Amino acid sequence: MTHSILGDMDIDDFRRHGHEIIDWIADYFEHPERYPVLSRSEPGDIKAQLPTNPPTHPETMSDIMRDFDAIIMPGITHWNHPAFFAYFGITGSAPGVLAEFLTAALNVNGMLWKTSPAATELEEVTLDWLRQMIGLPDDFKGVIMDTASMSSMTAIAAARERLGLDIRRRGMAGRSDLPRLIVYTSAQAHSSIEKGAIVLGIGQENVRKIPVDDNFRMNVDALRQAITDDIAAGHLPLCVVATVGTTSTTSIDPVPEIAAICREHKLWLHVDGAYGGVAAIVPEMRHVLAGAEFADSVVINPHKWLFTPIDLSAFYIRDPHILRQAFSILPEYLKTAEQDSVTNYMDWGVQLGRRFRALKLWMVLRTFGAEGCAARLREHIRIAQTVAADIDADPDLERLAPTPFSTICFRVKPHDLTTGNDDIDVETYLNTLNEATLNAVNATGEVYMSHTKLNGRYTIRIAVGNIRTTEEHVRRAVALIKAHASRLDGEMRVGIESAK
Repeated sequence: MTHSILGDMDIDDFRRHGHEIIDWIADYFEHPERYPVLSRSEPGDIKAQLPTNPPTHPETMSDIMRDFDAIIMPGITHWNHPAFFAYFGITGSAPGVLAEFLTAALNVNGMLWKTSPAATELEEVTLDWLRQMIGLPDDFKGVIMDTASMSSMTAIAAARERLGLDIRRRGMAGRSDLPRLIVYTSAQAHSSIEKGAIVLGIGQENVRKIPVDDNFRMNVDALRQAITDDIAAGHLPLCVVATVGTTSTTSIDPVPEIAAICREHKLWLHVDGAYGGVAAIVPEMRHVLAGAEFADSVVINPHKWLFTPIDLSAFYIRDPHILRQAFSILPEYLKTAEQDSVTNYMDWGVQLGRRFRALKLWMVLRTFGAEGCAARLREHIRIAQTVAADIDADPDLERLAPTPFSTICFRVKPHDLTTGNDDIDVETYLNTLNEATLNAVNATGEVYMSHTKLNGRYTIRIAVGNIRTTEEHVRRAVALIKAHASRLDGEMRVGIESAK
């Protein structure tokens, strides 16, 4: 490698190492089973192998890649592995990865139309493609955020701006004329809704977590009552956040009914479809976004279940003027001749600097096409429904939530363990057994799953979402759960007998 105290890497070295890295990535995609899905590193392992001081002299890319393989890779949990079933299984697909190469090479900051017209206009067109694919009305306009956390916080800020309370100029502190603003969402909603309320100064106490029904959907009667009670108390209802695909169970809130309540009280409706909304690309799943056509804003995350490398969150709003009203600040150095006739996305949110994220979504959609995307999503749903049916038929397993998409929530429940057993508290025993089972299975390195708690019950989650996941991967996960649970159940029962 040619080194110089000035300038960039030698272009021939760049070309050679670029080919080597592409080959490395191709091998990684082709043989992911070489790696344990969940990193086995202990806290501090990676730092202990890295110098405490930065390098003084240039180092070769060969040495850097050698350390990447030896030090970094053991500390990677492989989200791109087909047996990654934790949280929501995601995919950095090949076209998306190639797009990231180009994005990094161009190094665009798309804050203004002028700073790269293609970045802005491709974002407008690509998000409109996605809007059509999920069936939102054509008066929704899109902007790319990094994650749904930022998208939902932006929605709450827009709702606050629409109230006309002059908060942008005067703030919220010390104002005797400003009532408490209230945000309503499901008890199963993502924690980012609370976090957004915290950041915006609304406060965690003013997020009403509405109870859910037996299928973990927001109870609309409880929502209506909460709004009525808050109005009577002199508070000011701000917005309702309905979820299509909650994080724990992927439940779908009754958006049409919620929308009717929002219209009645003139409340902003934000639909968090970060996970489940993308399923509307599948024609027979279009119903999952029923009622979203009445929303003021909607978020969909292509980086969750549309094969787009993280991060890319598609935020749709019916009236972008509200965003500009809430966020636009125009110092002299950002003024341009075209500003009144183009979209300047810096005005649509908090961030000024903006990556050229639209390129990877554009390349993914073009590579797979709408039909190809739908086919892949349909297969994930089919796999999950098939395995969920098998779980229902298994006397030693119990499904704990509906499976509307491709995530299965269940637990081990040995058939001969009954509430009539005086030696154990059954629910405590099952929680202990399932937690131990999940830890044991994840430790094998073959698969990685996460958990939640539903009505106090420790719940194992299998989230199918990787483009390379097959039915065999999912069945292997269930087989591992059954095998380890059987062993642990036996050991635990022996321990209970011995303790008598």
